[in-house]
Amino acid sequence: MRLRVVRRTALQPGTPLGTNLHPVLGRVYAARGVRSLTELDTSLARLLPVGTLEGTPAAVELLLAHRAAGRVLIIGDFDADGATSSALMVRALTGFGFAAVDFLVPNRFEFGYGLTPEIVALAATRAPTLIVTVDNGISSNAGVAAARSRGIDVLITDHHLQGAELPDANVIVNPNLEGSRFGSRALAGVGVAFYVVAALARRLEELGLASAATAATAQLLDLVALGTVADVVPLDANNRVLVAQGLKRIRAGRCTAGIRALLAIADRAGPELSAADLAFAVAPRLNAAGRLDDMSIGIRCLLADDAGGAGELAARLDELNQERRAIEARMQQEALGAVRALSDPQPGAPQRSGVCLFDASWHQGVVGLVAGRVAERLRRPVIAFAVADESTLRGSARSVAGIHIRDVLALVAARHPDLIHRFGGHAMAAGLTLERARLDRFARAFDEEVARWSAGAGARDAIETDGELAPEEIALDTAQALRAGGPWGQAFPEPCFDGLFSIRSARLIGARHVKMWVEVARGGRAFDAIAFNHLVEGEQFVPPAGMAQLVYRLAVNEYQGERRLQLLIDHLLPADHAPTAAR
Repeated sequence: MRLRVVRRTALQPGTPLGTNLHPVLGRVYAARGVRSLTELDTSLARLLPVGTLEGTPAAVELLLAHRAAGRVLIIGDFDADGATSSALMVRALTGFGFAAVDFLVPNRFEFGYGLTPEIVALAATRAPTLIVTVDNGISSNAGVAAARSRGIDVLITDHHLQGAELPDANVIVNPNLEGSRFGSRALAGVGVAFYVVAALARRLEELGLASAATAATAQLLDLVALGTVADVVPLDANNRVLVAQGLKRIRAGRCTAGIRALLAIADRAGPELSAADLAFAVAPRLNAAGRLDDMSIGIRCLLADDAGGAGELAARLDELNQERRAIEARMQQEALGAVRALSDPQPGAPQRSGVCLFDASWHQGVVGLVAGRVAERLRRPVIAFAVADESTLRGSARSVAGIHIRDVLALVAARHPDLIHRFGGHAMAAGLTLERARLDRFARAFDEEVARWSAGAGARDAIETDGELAPEEIALDTAQALRAGGPWGQAFPEPCFDGLFSIRSARLIGARHVKMWVEVARGGRAFDAIAFNHLVEGEQFVPPAGMAQLVYRLAVNEYQGERRLQLLIDHLLPADHAPTAAR
């Protein structure tokens, strides 16, 4: 596939954003549809009002009914969003004077995803009067029925898309329910949990049952920021407020001991901390527990109040992350042959639109990462499968912009009711289970449905950039302005640029990274540059040379107290890749 560089253009041309903005930052904002400086305000006053999320008033009353004498059990997902949601709910309810609060997270290898009847049976041994799901539950019809049959009340807080039939929970809070009028459908699971506890705090204050509860809720925004960034949900205006406020607390050191310990072990901290640091340094360590072991390790880290205990748990998470990286590298190398075959089919052979990969030796907890890497490489949706048991496979799907992967699976299930046993997810990621004997049929059906969805659209070969920078704009002050202009993330992408450069030198760093010295074609200025993960594990290094079209980001490289500009190379393309303007 020949990639195309497409330059974003201002969605609101001619709209002035003020003279105090760095001109490059102003152009970047305009290309993301920002029309006024008011839209960039990330103060808490800009947050969508607490109580406007449907279901929260009923959720508050249900929670209050179990505050004095009930036993509340939080059941979360086994990823970073689920861990932060669980920790937030436990911290909030405990702080609000609930008599008994505990958490339970399913072991993905024993119980799979969500509130299953098996998880309910395990939960029942703790005699809860109320189960609160966080970041799951919207598709747990059987599990909710099992809980209700035991006399256990159920509150579902989730953000995943609903199925054809809703579970019979006492209360459901989910901004993605059909007919919801809440101003954002982009909340992560931890965002939904935050809105519930914020509404609860307000009600407790009204009843005179807790003083300063609302202020205490604001102290949980560090968890909200981490979970929101980790789950790669769109950073719409509301999520930008949540993330910005959480980052503000973390930068000031006013965060949980667990987050502080994870940042320390990742060597990321200080006033310049960004959303990317949470995404690429903290979230993978937290996720490693759910992928390889037990996410309760991650939740306990986020619940720890002392630095020593948090540090020990963070160290264990770091060990698991190193183990995860080794497993992932092996699995990626095993997938490399399939990737090459799919990237370069035989002449005349049709290219698959949706890709399914399976290896009997692959680790259940890591297939999602492999699917994500391959999707990035092939620029099309990918599902990677691992063995769940003798007859069942568990798959993790990752998509690309413009193809809603959960909806694709729903269409496959509608056309072929016997293929998928269970599925759920959202636009960019989903999970499913199916019988091993049906994998080939499913792979064909998935490919056909993705092809119908995309209708041959050429967008998959497009790399969007913010255009070319003038030589004098490739500077440290530009990088600093862009870093301060965040938070950046899904649907509000970090600025990247393109341009023609001469590669003066290139050398391999480690096994996969390439360090370069590049000179801008016009102007003659040279810059330090690095391409992280440029090589797939086991791929032979051929030093790039000559002229190349680079797609890059500006970064501030800090070393021994000195700040220098560095170009982070995302794509290294032939010099004849002439950019085009977006339509």
